[in-house]
Amino acid sequence: MLEHTSADTQAAAAAAATLHLRITIVGATVDVLRDVPFHEADAGLVAQRLGIGVEELRQHFPSWDGLVLAAVDRWNGGRMDEVAREVGDGSTVRLLRGIVASNAEDPALMRLLVALLSVAGNPQHPMATYLRSRYQLFYAQIKRGLEHDIAVGRAPHTMDPRRGAEQLIALYEGLQLQAMLRSDLDLVPAFDRAVARLERGWMERYEPQAARRLSTWSDGGWEL
Repeated sequence: MLEHTSADTQAAAAAAATLHLRITIVGATVDVLRDVPFHEADAGLVAQRLGIGVEELRQHFPSWDGLVLAAVDRWNGGRMDEVAREVGDGSTVRLLRGIVASNAEDPALMRLLVALLSVAGNPQHPMATYLRSRYQLFYAQIKRGLEHDIAVGRAPHTMDPRRGAEQLIALYEGLQLQAMLRSDLDLVPAFDRAVARLERGWMERYEPQAARRLSTWSDGGWEL
């Protein structure tokens, strides 16, 4: 009986040590991706930072792509949890603003996420399926948030949550891309200005611009 107990204890200790090392490897990968451009980072840099061999690292994470995804989930997930706590029960626009502000404070994460969007755009890439699924979840989160905002009166009923989510995410992604390429762009104020215009438009019922441009006046009214 004591032999079994000792064996179980040793097995538990070995499992805990393995888990601790895996957690440490993911943390070191976050540090590497923070310090090194995505296209220059690799498993060798992570192993070097930890002082272990690449083969030992690969015993725990055989795939570099899998390790990158684990690091992104740790890094971005922690950031999102922090933003969600700060925003609380605030509006979806406030949530996006919190993410924008977080990106401005941590440009390395912003650069990594933009780089991974490019990866996700290639259906043949091993990471593409997972990255696309995470992107769909993000869109769905924003859409559900806008639906809730309409239900509680924080957003006008004239706004279609599907389109609103598309527009908010377009602002978020487009402005952060510009901020990476334009040193004169102050990201958070730019987001505030753009959202103010967007929210004003949400208060009006949508009318396709093409229909207005192609319509002509007759005695009976406007006709296409």
